[in-house]
Amino acid sequence: MKILNNLEEICKKYRRELFEKFLVVGQGHPGSCFSMLEIIVTLYYKNFIRFDPDLKKFKDKIIISKGHAAVVLYPVLRDFGVIPEKEWENWGKGKESILRVFANTSMPGIDATSGSLGHGLGIAVGMAYAYKKNNIDQKVYTIISEGELYEGSTWEAFLFASHHNLTNLNIVIDENSLIILGKTDNCLKLSPIKKKLEGFDFLVHECDGHNIMQLEKAFADVTGKTKVILAKTIKGKGFSIMENKAHWHYWNKLSDSEIQICRKEVE
Repeated sequence: MKILNNLEEICKKYRRELFEKFLVVGQGHPGSCFSMLEIIVTLYYKNFIRFDPDLKKFKDKIIISKGHAAVVLYPVLRDFGVIPEKEWENWGKGKESILRVFANTSMPGIDATSGSLGHGLGIAVGMAYAYKKNNIDQKVYTIISEGELYEGSTWEAFLFASHHNLTNLNIVIDENSLIILGKTDNCLKLSPIKKKLEGFDFLVHECDGHNIMQLEKAFADVTGKTKVILAKTIKGKGFSIMENKAHWHYWNKLSDSEIQICRKEVE
C-alpha cells in the first residue's frame, strides 16, 4: 500500500496517471474525473472513508452516482492495495483486466454499478437507511453531478433522506456548472441550489471543490443532520485544454503538441 502524505502532490500524481491512461484507452470522461479528484483524495486519504489495512477493505461506502467518472477511483484503490497493480497496468493494453470505462461491483472497492444518472443518490439513501435502522456503524458518501439535479429521482431521494434524517449520509454535489449540452444556467437554471437543499433541513456546506483544507473542514463537521457539500469545481481541472469546456465531457483526440502541453501542466 503506497500511501503518501502531501495531498496536493497526490492529486497531481493521479492527474498524470489518469491522463496517460486516457491516452492508452482512447476513451472516457476526463472533464468529470478531473473536476472531482480533490474530493476523492480528501475522502480516502483523510480517512473519512475508513480503511481496514488487514482486510484491505473500506468500512464505509462510496457511491459515484456520476458513474462516467468512477475511473477516478482506480488509482486510489490500487494505492490502497484493494485493486491489484496488474489490473491498472493491463487496462487498455490489450491484456486481461477487470477495469472498464464504467465501474461495476465486480471490481474490488466499487460499492455500486452506476452510470445511469439519477440512480446513485437513491442507492446511497437506501444503504444509509438500512445501516441507521439496524444500528450499523457505517457511513455512506455519494458524489452526484450537478446535472443529476435535473432528474426527478434525485429529488425523491432528497425527500426520503430528509424524512428519515439520515445522519450517516453525506452527499457531495460536484458543481462545475457544465453538462454535456453546455452551461447549466443556459440549459435549465438550477440556482439557488443551496436554498433549495436547505429547505429539506439538510446541513449544507459550500466550498471550493479543489481546496483540500476546505473540503476536509466540510466533511469533518459533526452534525445531527444529513450533510450536503456543494463543491464548486472546474470541469477538466488541471489541463488548460480541457478546463471549463463542455466537449471535454468525453475524451477527444489530441495532437502531439497538445499532449506535451498537458503533460507539462501536471509535472
